[in-house]
Amino acid sequence: MALIVISFLSVSLTLCYVSAVFYFKKGWKIIPYFSPQADIPSTSVSILIAARNEEEKIAFTIEDILKQNYPLGLVELIVVDDHSTDRTANIVEWYGNKGVKLIKLNEDKALNSYKKKAITEAIKVATGDVIITTDADCRMGSEWLRTIVAYFEKHNSKLVSSPVSYIKEKSFFERLQTLEFLYLIGLGASSIGNRKPSTCNGANLAYRKDVFLELKGFQGIDDLASGDDELFLHKVASKYPDSIGFCKSKLAMVYTDAKPNLTEFIRQRKRWASKSTRYKDKRIVALGVVIWLFNILIFLNMVLSFFNSNYFYVLLLIFLLKFIAEFAFLSTITQFARRKELLSYLPVLTIIHVFYIVYIGIAGNSGKYVWKGRLVR
Repeated sequence: MALIVISFLSVSLTLCYVSAVFYFKKGWKIIPYFSPQADIPSTSVSILIAARNEEEKIAFTIEDILKQNYPLGLVELIVVDDHSTDRTANIVEWYGNKGVKLIKLNEDKALNSYKKKAITEAIKVATGDVIITTDADCRMGSEWLRTIVAYFEKHNSKLVSSPVSYIKEKSFFERLQTLEFLYLIGLGASSIGNRKPSTCNGANLAYRKDVFLELKGFQGIDDLASGDDELFLHKVASKYPDSIGFCKSKLAMVYTDAKPNLTEFIRQRKRWASKSTRYKDKRIVALGVVIWLFNILIFLNMVLSFFNSNYFYVLLLIFLLKFIAEFAFLSTITQFARRKELLSYLPVLTIIHVFYIVYIGIAGNSGKYVWKGRLVR
C-alpha cells in the first residue's frame, strides 16, 4: 500500500514538475532576441553599485563601465561604499576625476538591509531617468549599456531584467554552478515571457527612477537583508504588470564569478531562498513548495530503494523525466549564453540538485545567514 501511495505521489509531482519546466521553456521562447538599432541614445542613466570590501575587483568593473559606448553626458556612475574595511573607497575615489561619484554609508546603528539602504541613498542623488544596478565584481562589454537602454526606449518599459552568467570557472564545482545559475536566469526570464514575473538578478537590473519613487522604493520590504531585486520586481509588476521586460541579448549580459567553495555557495543560496516567504504572488510560493515536495519524494525514493527494488524503478523513471525536461529547457538557455558544453554536466546536476533543493528549502527559511561578513536574516 505504501509503495502505491508513494509511487502515485512521486509520479504525479514529477508530471507537475515536467509540465512546469516545459511551461518555462515556452516563456523563454516567447521572448524575442533583441538587437539595438544604430540610433543615438537619448535617455539619461545612473549606474549604481553597492560595494563592500571589493578592492580586488571593483576597478575592473569601473573600467568596463567607463568604456561603455554611450554619450558621456547621459551617464553617471555612483558607487556606495558599505562600510568597507579594505581599500574599496580609496580605489573609487581615484576615479573621481573621471566622473565616478562616491557615497559612504555612515550608519550609526545596525541595519538588516545595508544594500537597500545603499541603493536608496544613491537614488537620492542620481540624475538619470533610468537606474541600472550592478555588482562590484561584474564585467560587461562595451555595448552593455546601449543595449539595455535601447530596449527601454523601444518598449517604454518600467523595469527590465537582463542576463547574468558566471565566467572563467576554475573547477568542476564552479562549472556546475554556472549551469545551475543559467537555469535560474532562464527561469526568471521565462516567467517574464509568460507575463508572470517571479525572479531577476540585481547584478543586471534596470528600472525607471520615477517608478522607484512612485512605489516608495523598498518600503515594505526593507526589513529583509536580500530582495532589492526580486521583491522590488514584484512591487513593480503589481502596479505595471505589462511593463516588465527581459533584454534577451548577449550584448546585455554581465559576467561574474562563481563561488569558490561550498560554504560560500550555500550562504549565497540561503540568502536568495530567504526572500521566498515574502512573495506577494502566492502562486509563485505554491510552485516553490510543490518543487520542494517533489524533491523530498525523490529523496524518499532514494532511501526506500535500498529496501525495496520497486522504489528504484520509480526513481529511475523520475530521474529520466526530470532530465529530459531540464535538458530541453537548458539547451535553449545554454545556446543563448554560448555555453552548450555545460550540458555534459547535467546528469550530475540533476542528481545533486535534489539534495541542494531539499536543504536550501529548509535552511533558507529558518534563521540567519552570513552576508558580506555580517550575520543577517
